[in-house]
Amino acid sequence: MVKHIVFWRFKVSAAGQTKQQNMEQVKRQLEGLRGLSGVIAVEVGFDMLNVDASCDVALYSAFENQAALDAYQQHPDHVAIKQFLGDVSEERYVVDYVV
Repeated sequence: MVKHIVFWRFKVSAAGQTKQQNMEQVKRQLEGLRGLSGVIAVEVGFDMLNVDASCDVALYSAFENQAALDAYQQHPDHVAIKQFLGDVSEERYVVDYVV
């Protein structure tokens, strides 16, 4: 199994929406990828701490194997989300690991 964890910091406003609206849109879009082949889990959460070290949104996802993660990364729906995230986020941190 491969786990894929991503954290983002969002812009205050972008794409004609507020930070919160963009966060909610990304959450809906990412959760919509749950049914893709090889995807075991997708969880999206919003930060509750609001401290300097916090990010705004966290994605936890798990995949059957590296091939499933690779297919997810190239899926057109995921590519569209990544493009939107590029417009609305300021920073991104990612960790992938095998368990």
